[in-house]
Amino acid sequence: MSNESMSNKSISHKTMNSKAKARTQNEHAAAIAELGWFGAHKYLLLRRTVQLSLLGLFALGPLLGIWLFKGNLSASLLLDTIPFADPLVSLQLLLAGHTPELSLLIGAGLVTAFYALAGGRVFCSWVCPVNLVTDTASWLRRKLKLPRTSELPRNLRYYLLALVLLLPLLTGSLIWEWVNPVPLVYRAVLFGSLSGLWILAAIFLLDLFIAERAWCGHLCPTGALFGLVGKWSPIKIVASKASACDNCMDCFAVCPERQVLKPALKGQSPVISSPDCTQCGRCIDVCAQRVFRYRTRFTGTQTQLSTGGSTNSQSPSSSSPIRQHIAPKAENDQ
Repeated sequence: MSNESMSNKSISHKTMNSKAKARTQNEHAAAIAELGWFGAHKYLLLRRTVQLSLLGLFALGPLLGIWLFKGNLSASLLLDTIPFADPLVSLQLLLAGHTPELSLLIGAGLVTAFYALAGGRVFCSWVCPVNLVTDTASWLRRKLKLPRTSELPRNLRYYLLALVLLLPLLTGSLIWEWVNPVPLVYRAVLFGSLSGLWILAAIFLLDLFIAERAWCGHLCPTGALFGLVGKWSPIKIVASKASACDNCMDCFAVCPERQVLKPALKGQSPVISSPDCTQCGRCIDVCAQRVFRYRTRFTGTQTQLSTGGSTNSQSPSSSSPIRQHIAPKAENDQ
């Protein structure tokens, strides 16, 4: 090889490394440059607003005596009239041999109907307070540039869901509710009960150091149930401009269930139809090419027909550290 060729190769390699370094120093910089900071974070900010506002509505009663909501996410009353209840709690009660009150069954039915339409795991990303903990662990993992760790089997959450439903049948008690982290957060905020916060600390450390997205993505039985409830939800995220994808991998970097992205980007249908999708909207936020949109599964099908089912055929950039770090595992997840 000539000296000139070696010199050009060295310059090219240095250029790629400098681009990679700039990219890792400023997370999804392309989206911020294209959409502005707010445009690249709008769904993240909206989710945080919904999560904290809902928690604040429950807190108005104990703190200020304004009882818009009574109870917590396990069971509550809106304006002392409209019941809402966690379907998993109701199932455990039935299996434990108890006859739930009619209001609890109505509340569980209302919640189930809502998430069947909106998408079951919308609960995980837009309502569940534990999402604040797991998202923080994921963000810190990226900032610290921690190496990817082995992921747990994703069907573990379904085995845990089966165990959660089996225990009341065998014991007559709602054992899961003793350690369920969702009501623990509400009890800590509303009533100052800090005894269960060690569970949240354990989830944070598990996600940060042991396995990526371990709790929400692999273990949580509540998320497993809501995923089943929303399997046929009409509201979906759609890769309506899949042909514009430049393989930057920014969406893979932030997606809590990254295995759902590849079929929509490279498959036959642009609709992210997997019940694992939490519909958090982060893929929409960080995509400078504006590939993703909230749509319905029906408009997603129309998008596919109108584009002739075309997908992007560009080869992924091997210089992207995110590509090197994430893509091989993401492909194996299929």
